[in-house]
Amino acid sequence: MSARLPESKPACAVLGSGSWGTALAVHLARTGHPTRLWGIETDELEAMTRERVNRRYLPGVKLPEGLAIEHDLERAVRSSGQLLVAVPSHAFREVLEKIAPLLEPGQRVAWATKGFELSTGKLPNEVAREVLGPGVPTAVLSGPTFAKEVGEGLPSAMTVASRDEDYAMSLARGISGASFRAYASSDMVGVEVGGAVKNVLAIGAGISDGLGYGANTRVALITRGLAEMMRLGVALGGERETFMGLAGLGDLVLTCTDDQSRNRRCGLALAAGKTAQQAQAEIGQVVEGVLAARAVRDVAQRLGVDMPISEQIYRVLYEGAPVRESVGALMGRTVKAENG
Repeated sequence: MSARLPESKPACAVLGSGSWGTALAVHLARTGHPTRLWGIETDELEAMTRERVNRRYLPGVKLPEGLAIEHDLERAVRSSGQLLVAVPSHAFREVLEKIAPLLEPGQRVAWATKGFELSTGKLPNEVAREVLGPGVPTAVLSGPTFAKEVGEGLPSAMTVASRDEDYAMSLARGISGASFRAYASSDMVGVEVGGAVKNVLAIGAGISDGLGYGANTRVALITRGLAEMMRLGVALGGERETFMGLAGLGDLVLTCTDDQSRNRRCGLALAAGKTAQQAQAEIGQVVEGVLAARAVRDVAQRLGVDMPISEQIYRVLYEGAPVRESVGALMGRTVKAENG
């Protein structure tokens, strides 16, 4: 009886060579997927090719042999059955528009992008359907995962959501490995709302801790922030249960409590008296919660959803409201039933 050959895994292309895109590409290659990593910064791609490390965005993590650095977007797309977009929300539509004419039947597109599109208030799944059409299978990856820890192979878990339940399960199984577990969901809206709102709330948590308000305040902010996230998500068609899982509560707690979070660090800088622009410059990478604060406020106002914490974070970022004044505005709100 002949030995059974190991099952080959489909080729993947990760589009976006920042910290999260690089970490995902490293993980996919480690789990046996032939993987290509594409980005727009040519000099950094060349450095990664030579040094086999992304020194700017994921220092200390060696790129595995199964990961190729790709300079040509068309070659990256055409060589892979599974595409994974990992770019900031403001670049999401542009990347989809570039790959749309390159897609062939059978190719599938997933993304790890978090946040509403600022100009339209649309979630990534709505943008993808608009640009790619309904015939392309799509999915979103989200959950409590820092790029550095995924890149280092530390145990992590996240959610894979698709309206095609078979695709969600297939992708979840395909990206799971010895130190990484994915769970399947059909609630793309809930998963995406969680990924957008938690970034805003993490800025608030950073402000709170930076002002020295302590553990009581942080937990209150997380708990009432979760209620805001849930209200907005349900109003958009998400499922309440999703927000109690990895992509909701899990990601919210992670981002609000650990200084690996750029959003939390932005809040700490704001509490120290820096402007939003100064905070982002100091961090040196995109702080998704800054743009998300504006988009979340616009969507909440359009739908008539009460989100007082998110509103105050918006005021600090865009109207120059003093951080202590915003805390006072929250504490001075009329007393109401907790579930009201």
